Amino acid sequence: MDSRPLTPVPRVLGLCLHALLAGLLALAAVRAVADGAPHAYAVVAAAALTVAVYAAGVLSPAVHRSPRAAALWLAALGACWPALLALSPDGLWAAFPLYFLQLHLLPVRWGLPAVAATAAAAIGSFLLHGQTVSPGTFIGPLLGAAVAVATVLGYQALYRESESRRELIEELVSTRADLADAEHQAGVLAERERLAREIHDTLAQGLSSIQLLLRAAERTLPDDAPAAAHVRRARQAAQDNLAEARRFVRELSPPDLERGSLTAALERLCATAPGPAVRFGISGTPFELPTPYEVTLLRIAQSALANTVRHADARRAEITLSYMDTSVALDVVDDGSGFDAPRAQGGFGLSAMRSRADALGGTLSVESAPGQGTAVAITLPLPLSLPSRSAV
Repeated sequence: MDSRPLTPVPRVLGLCLHALLAGLLALAAVRAVADGAPHAYAVVAAAALTVAVYAAGVLSPAVHRSPRAAALWLAALGACWPALLALSPDGLWAAFPLYFLQLHLLPVRWGLPAVAATAAAAIGSFLLHGQTVSPGTFIGPLLGAAVAVATVLGYQALYRESESRRELIEELVSTRADLADAEHQAGVLAERERLAREIHDTLAQGLSSIQLLLRAAERTLPDDAPAAAHVRRARQAAQDNLAEARRFVRELSPPDLERGSLTAALERLCATAPGPAVRFGISGTPFELPTPYEVTLLRIAQSALANTVRHADARRAEITLSYMDTSVALDVVDDGSGFDAPRAQGGFGLSAMRSRADALGGTLSVESAPGQGTAVAITLPLPLSLPSRSAV
């Protein structure tokens, strides 16, 4: 039985059901007394007992929370109402509200047999009291039962559909909020990356050039020249500001790169990836890369590995980072189901990876065939001069 709070319409329908049952039982008692029936006071007592049992169940919280308590309550009503039927044929009028009560409180597999038994009891009471048998004797209770079943089952179907729509709306609202938060976070990270790239490519490169020019000027000046001291101070200021600019770039780098180098970030990515076993390897001697390069390589590795987990159904995958004299390369290979690469349109993930590679003058290639796995390779040309190539 559904224990959730009722909306106003079901609550009003419930009150109407209570009033209908009480009114029909009261009518049976009044008619028995007014007609001077032989067992008039017994009829009144049976009607009063039925009303009392019914009211006790309506007011009991356990009946509304527990299916077992509801079944016991209906069993008690089932014991009181037949006694009224045996004393007065007017008691069968209460069958109609009882139909609704049984269908509301019992599961369908028990409610339908209970309704059938109630209809049979009503027809049997009519025959027991020697009333004139006509088609209406059977049609009335059975038609009332059919109307009750159609009404309750129809309402339950509408209620389930309404609940399904409500849950769908709540899910859509929640998904929309999650999407908005994800878009906000993605926007923040993208802006951080953009600022880091701009600072590195403009301010840091300009300060580095100034430092080199001042160093060259310092070498051409005699040590005792008046301008030599000013050049040294200017070069030191440029060097200090270059270090500060690089610190800004590091702080604006993605969180994955904040705790170490690109190789460390890729090792963490392989260790924490769900699904296939992922191995990470390095070719060549690692050296420090510009931040935009590290961000691009890390993001492409994340995207390619995510595609492997979601679509490839692979058992193994391997990420290889290769340091070369004039370029750096990243390869992501899996043994998954693969796809027809020449004919594939390519989703947003591949387009985004290709755009990242193009932004740094690099190339991205995808090799795959059905049943033969997938290989994603990106190659980025290195700048003509790097600050250093110290091992990491």
